[in-house]
Amino acid sequence: MSFAILFFLVPIGAIIAWWLSQQRLTAKPWLEVGAIDEIPDTGASSTPAAIIGLGVFLAVVSSLFALFISAYFMRMQVADWVQLPAPKLLWFNTGALILSSVALQYAYVAARRGGIEGVRDGLILGGVFAITFLAGQLLAWRQLNAAGYFLAANPGNAFFYLFTGVHGLHLLGGLVALGMTAGSCGEALR
Repeated sequence: MSFAILFFLVPIGAIIAWWLSQQRLTAKPWLEVGAIDEIPDTGASSTPAAIIGLGVFLAVVSSLFALFISAYFMRMQVADWVQLPAPKLLWFNTGALILSSVALQYAYVAARRGGIEGVRDGLILGGVFAITFLAGQLLAWRQLNAAGYFLAANPGNAFFYLFTGVHGLHLLGGLVALGMTAGSCGEALR
């Protein structure tokens, strides 16, 4: 299983090394003197800070989930592992998540075409389906608890609750951003 860890860490390390090699780490643009037009190009990235921040965030989240998946596969090899039965409600939740993605894609296409009403509708519908998914996940947790599958009962249960809990937190963060974006669309329509 150490190969699985290397499988995830080597590409991430290569990306970090490449990015650092592209930076001018010894440049001191604040020491440059003269008019802005006279200052030579410092090699600084012209990419907006929000895009860089999003890329870093996605790299961290992807690494976190990759490490969780590696730990999952390593841990399930131990003798005390008991597979948790998947509630049928999870299929409904998966459908709600897919519909949320479709609605957000609709909002994206509407934004590219300049239709602010379509953007607002897609964002709201995407948020409704995402909230439906989260409510369904909580209901699935309650069903599992009622059936006696508790968090601390065995490692299989713990991983299920960990994966679904971290995914729920990830979705909540996305809902905050979605709410802010939908609020901006509402202001634009006024």
